[in-house]
Amino acid sequence: MALKFFDKLSQNFIELLNDKDDYNVIIETENREKSFTAHSNILKNRSPYFRKELENIQPNNNNIMIINKPNISAHIFDAILNYIYGGIVNLGNVNTRFIFDLMLAANEFELKELANKLETLLIDTKASWLKTYFSLIYRTIFSENNFKKLENYCNDIIAKHPSLIFENSDFKTLPESALVSLLKRNDLKMEEYKIWDHVLKWGIAQNPTLPATLGEWSDENFLTLKITLRQCLPLIRFFHIPNAQIIDKIIPYKSIIDKQLWNEIIHYQAFPNKQYKSNILPARTTLVTELPPRTELPKATASFSTIISDEHAAEISSWIDRKTTTYPITNIPYKFELVLSGTRNGFAPQTFWNICHGHDKTVVIMKVKGTNEILGGYNPSTWDITFNLWGDGQWMETKDSFIFSLKNGNIKNSILSRVDNIQYAICKASKHRQNNYGPRFGNFYLYSEKSNFSLDNRNYCDIKCNIYEKPIRTSSDRFSIINYEVFKIVKKF
Repeated sequence: MALKFFDKLSQNFIELLNDKDDYNVIIETENREKSFTAHSNILKNRSPYFRKELENIQPNNNNIMIINKPNISAHIFDAILNYIYGGIVNLGNVNTRFIFDLMLAANEFELKELANKLETLLIDTKASWLKTYFSLIYRTIFSENNFKKLENYCNDIIAKHPSLIFENSDFKTLPESALVSLLKRNDLKMEEYKIWDHVLKWGIAQNPTLPATLGEWSDENFLTLKITLRQCLPLIRFFHIPNAQIIDKIIPYKSIIDKQLWNEIIHYQAFPNKQYKSNILPARTTLVTELPPRTELPKATASFSTIISDEHAAEISSWIDRKTTTYPITNIPYKFELVLSGTRNGFAPQTFWNICHGHDKTVVIMKVKGTNEILGGYNPSTWDITFNLWGDGQWMETKDSFIFSLKNGNIKNSILSRVDNIQYAICKASKHRQNNYGPRFGNFYLYSEKSNFSLDNRNYCDIKCNIYEKPIRTSSDRFSIINYEVFKIVKKF
């Protein structure tokens, strides 16, 4: 018989964590603004990640080993250390995004027990949140490739509602592993020729140098596409595509299909009962299920915006489409899907990058403290958290971005300012600067030294306008904000 006293053991190790006299490791988080002390033997024995990391670090003159983790927030790492030392994770007063980010961090540090537990917790208790942030979650888990339960959970939803991914504007940037996992599904409720169309678009998007006109393609171009789709092509159910669609959709791209398979596809149309060498996969279930009503989402997602109105949305939509007249509010061609809200998600610059990473076609809206000005910008490109070179960031070129000031209160007319110097339209901040810089449009940006855009009056909009065509403010004074929101702009179908 064994007597077990895990509670006391856990308490003692937590006390050791809080004891600052006997550590030999310092972990710096959030761009070195917050550091934690720890003990190498405990880290090595609890985490394979730290075992490998510490074996490659030379101690300094004080026999201290230093690990830099600028991509991990102090709040998240504090929870990681409490788990490593005491086997305790307190989720009593945290939001669901914290649980998701903690799961990702646990995976990074190879804490499988914790990562698996949090993955199950999200599926069992946070279904509404998972559906609300479906695109972000789906891309993230396939990038990490270690969350099989969430992969299956998401794929089960997509199988019933494939438009969530296939009709999404981000589809072309879907990880290959995610696309392959969907194509393997027999229950994917979409006609096969439509799946083929989307797979082609995805493959072409991975090779932006391919000619825009199919008639200009060379044999080498077709070979490039064939190599790109080598994992996808065996999963297309060619034998279940109607003859009319074979002629219209498949023949133009027959060069990327193996000759034997192509000959058997043609013969199958006339002789479906004949024996063929190719593996004939079963037809997919094509019964289309209606998406659940939007009212089933949490009430918090039903509100459109706390800053802008439908009239503002109509005006911004007309600017996106370069219309000379404003769309009527009854016929706005875009949905403004709320991705981030300062009052909901916080005003830390790093939060912007964590949440908006991977999103393209976004509008950033902010309300200036003291003046009630509504300022904003449109980014047709993708916000990217991964830029890691020295310097403040990397400029992204686009001819379609613009900044603006919206009519509000004493401001009688809105101001639109399109990009003039397209090489400096949008800036993606370097990882070591994401704790200060938020979204940046030329010389108009959100910035904070206190890691809170609403506190320290460091946000800026230059009225000299050497990048955008005209000023959207009358003063270059730095300012603070009351709130800001980021919307993904999605074409209505």
